Amino acid sequence: MTHVVTEACIKCRYTDCVDVCPVDCFHEGPNFLVIDPDECIDCAVCIPECPVNAIYAEEDLPADQKKFIAINAELSPAWPTITRMKPHFPDTDQWKDVKEKLHLLEK
Repeated sequence: MTHVVTEACIKCRYTDCVDVCPVDCFHEGPNFLVIDPDECIDCAVCIPECPVNAIYAEEDLPADQKKFIAINAELSPAWPTITRMKPHFPDTDQWKDVKEKLHLLEK
């Protein structure tokens, strides 16, 4: 099992989770983070750090977020590793409660 970043992260991309990851399994895209399933050690320390509750253990994923297993696996090799927290986007707080943002994911 692995942990998965879900739709709530799109256009928010808080990076609080990155600082606590002991294995540097997060990768950064233009407006989203993903977890490399081959690097994740399932420690779960990232889950409580996410201000928008976008990270789940794979077995706990809501049914409507299962597609993010494949999205994380697909994008993690293509995107650079992020190992330190970065400043939030200026409009992050405006996006944190928005639902159905998959169409806004920038690859």
